[in-house]
Amino acid sequence: MSSYRLPKRGLVDRNAPLSFTFDGRPMQGLEGDTLASALLANGRMLVGRSFKYHRPRGILTAGAAEPNALVTVGRGGRAEPNTRATMQELYEGLEARSQNRWPSLDFDIGALNGLLSPFLGAGFYYKTFMWPAPLWEKLYEPVIRKAAGLGKASYEADPDAYEKSWAHCDLLVIGAGPTGLAAALTAGRAGARVILVDEGSLPGGSLLSDTATIDGKAAADFARDTSDELRSMPNVRVLVRTTAFGWYDGNVFGAVERVQKHVREPASHLPIERLWRIVAGKALLATGAEERPLVFGGNDRPGVMMAGAMRAYLNRYGVAPGRATAIFTTNDSGYTLAQELEAAGVDVVAIVDSRPAAGVDYRGKARLVREAVVCGTKGGKAISAIEVHHGGRTEPIAVDALAMAGGFDPIIHLACHRGGKPVWSAEKAAFLAPGSLKGLEVAGGAAATTGLAACLGEGAACAEAIVRELGLPCPPVAVVKVESDEGIHSPAPLWSIPGIKDKAFVDFQNDVHLKDIGLAVREGYSHVELAKRYTTSGMATDQGKLSNVNAIGLIAKARGVSTAEVGTTTFRPFYTPVSFGALTGAHAGHHFQPVRKSPLHDWAKKHGAVFVETGLWYRSSWFPLSGERTWRESVEREVLNVRKNAGLCDVSMLGKIEIAGSDAAEFLNRVYCNAFLKLPVGKARYGLMLREDGFIYDDGTTSRLEENRFFMTTTTAYAAGVMNHLEFCAQVLWPELDVRLASITDHWAQMAIAGPKSRMILQKIVDEDISDAAFPFLAAKEVSLFGGALHGCLFRISFSGELAYELAVPAGYGESIADALLEAGKDHGIMPYGVETLSVLRIEKGHVTHNEINGTVVPADLGFGKMVSAGKPDFVGKAMLQREGLTAPDRPQLVGVVPLDPQQSFRSGSHILAKGAAATLENDEGYVTSSAYSPHVGSTIAVALVRNGRNRHGEEVLVWSGLHGESTPARLCNPVFFDPQNERLHV
Repeated sequence: MSSYRLPKRGLVDRNAPLSFTFDGRPMQGLEGDTLASALLANGRMLVGRSFKYHRPRGILTAGAAEPNALVTVGRGGRAEPNTRATMQELYEGLEARSQNRWPSLDFDIGALNGLLSPFLGAGFYYKTFMWPAPLWEKLYEPVIRKAAGLGKASYEADPDAYEKSWAHCDLLVIGAGPTGLAAALTAGRAGARVILVDEGSLPGGSLLSDTATIDGKAAADFARDTSDELRSMPNVRVLVRTTAFGWYDGNVFGAVERVQKHVREPASHLPIERLWRIVAGKALLATGAEERPLVFGGNDRPGVMMAGAMRAYLNRYGVAPGRATAIFTTNDSGYTLAQELEAAGVDVVAIVDSRPAAGVDYRGKARLVREAVVCGTKGGKAISAIEVHHGGRTEPIAVDALAMAGGFDPIIHLACHRGGKPVWSAEKAAFLAPGSLKGLEVAGGAAATTGLAACLGEGAACAEAIVRELGLPCPPVAVVKVESDEGIHSPAPLWSIPGIKDKAFVDFQNDVHLKDIGLAVREGYSHVELAKRYTTSGMATDQGKLSNVNAIGLIAKARGVSTAEVGTTTFRPFYTPVSFGALTGAHAGHHFQPVRKSPLHDWAKKHGAVFVETGLWYRSSWFPLSGERTWRESVEREVLNVRKNAGLCDVSMLGKIEIAGSDAAEFLNRVYCNAFLKLPVGKARYGLMLREDGFIYDDGTTSRLEENRFFMTTTTAYAAGVMNHLEFCAQVLWPELDVRLASITDHWAQMAIAGPKSRMILQKIVDEDISDAAFPFLAAKEVSLFGGALHGCLFRISFSGELAYELAVPAGYGESIADALLEAGKDHGIMPYGVETLSVLRIEKGHVTHNEINGTVVPADLGFGKMVSAGKPDFVGKAMLQREGLTAPDRPQLVGVVPLDPQQSFRSGSHILAKGAAATLENDEGYVTSSAYSPHVGSTIAVALVRNGRNRHGEEVLVWSGLHGESTPARLCNPVFFDPQNERLHV
């Protein structure tokens, strides 16, 4: 055991012990501990294994950047892998388990990978596992998949609730360290609406581990008093345990609050996490700076820790890192740590300083080794010695803990989420936030400001400027007095260390070491984005918070260019991992998406409908009668009845859009590939809408009710998409056109009345003459009902191939109109029918849906080639429709398919193979898009997309489904199986 709990010191409550387990071993911690500090207090140095080489790993940091101490916390549905032990607050009964090891953490057989390290360098996966080819699926891929990943997700359902909330403020302060607290206090006292967010459990940031005094108070006490005052203000909201993870357009910030991640038994009335979308007038980034590791041999060994982390464990948690500690520093912060360790009674063996002289007057007991570097470490599962290179020789020094102080990198991720690139500052030896950030200011450590007094002053000054910009009076900002404040001069970065023999890690989590970076540059992957992907540096769950700057410096050195010339990779949300639960919020299980019910839902339910979810809608699928044992019996009855008598079907779910304006006809003429400009008033027309690339986007009917008013219907699932597309066309492509769009889907209840007796039934409630002469096929107009008691729109259109109408009435009258039609048609055999019956009817007629309009077809593929207007000067998709690949004769084309044996059947999704061809990808001729049993044909029928299908009618093929082990001999045919002359439409 090296690390241990000190008898005094820290902010933990020594009167509140907490029991927890790690890998099943019982341990003790204190209220206020993190899991990491409690593990260190118990002398647990080894907490994990590295991803690739399974090297022993210990705790490196004390915050969100932790790459090593990733554990699984909890059990069952609450098990959460990849939890950073440095961020997990300790609670009574916490269960934690190490990851990426087998059979145990102390004895991990995966460590044998270290022997294979010469073959596992950067990009090895691009160069191996290629021969012999058959072993890829049989051996290589299964082994790689088993080894991949960190931690294991639970298969049990998450029992907890999640929540999403919006918040608005004048000033959002991100980070509750000295800069953030000063800014929030200044703005709060001025009356501004302030939200202060911090990822820690307590406000204060670095103040919680600082030994300085502010206005005579200990830094931690100052932080507590300031946060208490902020919480007392009605205009200020303090959100702890809340990480701002992204900056988005409109000055909207995403943040996730860990509401109950620190308790054993979450309260049922509270969410476990809450996702915040914060709209800020102004924002201040006060996130501080991350300490930079140093790249030397064995820098990943347990016991090696960041100097700032060591200060946090010492001063905040009362934990000593070891009994014989060394410090490797490139700046004065290492001496501050040495003084605090010695004050706590911890022996500091040596301070290894890469500089010839320090900027502070150190008078402690530690041995000073100047102009020296640590080039290596010794030990197995914990560090036992360091190797110091100085004066041309290497000297071993026995230690059980080593602190690294390699300088500081401002935490500027959020400032770069909207496209800005960090700027290298040679003066600060760090990347700084881009300038001219509209709506966001950067202050304190995030702006490379050093010194406690400077950070407090800068936070207050920035807030004062923002408050005045908001037009609020701002009282004078009080100047605080700071004692024991030491600003740190920015040192020259230390990229290269002589005498390295062991692996020197750059990215701890992904096991990327110094030689990997050099190899990437030598093999041509010297651009920072390419090097990142080739080596995987910066691609782990920590997103390179500790590794990126070192990797950039090493790439620059290998290329012989400046750090500024190499630049950084692209910063993207999320700053730290965000759970799917938080992103989903309450939209889980039954609440995954809102349920939409048509105006005729209750009517269908009253008549015994079985419902099916189609998109957001609940649609009546079929209407079983007493004695019917299967859905097929119900559907066949409904199909036969529609063809013989009449049926009523709810089609309210179709998207409905009203298009008006003096240029509405011209607008539609450009949106559709077929002609609409001269569509007569009182007529409907089937239209095809293309994407810009020439493929069909949607189909539907559009009716001209008045000279400048049209009624469009769209596919149910594409209603919102089509509306967005039309708005884009109107506002961006052709803003000069006078056209207005309105979504009216919810305004109308719409029902199809189909069958040879539909006219005589409908005429009983429609006041106008709807005979074939007065109201022919594709007629459309507004009509009055029941002697003028109600008005609606009537369309003579058919998806069933029968004499049919669609009647649209105001939504509130839908159920009563449907009841009236059933009453009017009871002597004519009318019955309700559902979408399963509608599907059979449309397949019998060869009509298409989005089963066929699958995003890869053009009009000619579906037999609609003649609909495409050759005379129009332009329409959406016209140019790309002429591409050679879209006019090739061997494109998939719509055909019908029937089994040779009517007793056999096949399924949608089955593949079409030539007769006698083997079931291989090369022999695939197409696939069945829709199939159904037709009581009129007496067998299964289908439509399919088959290569050169229109010229292959009559050809025998094999319909094959490898998933179900089915092979059915079949014949290609005309896709219209019933009434090919369309005589029934025009009766």
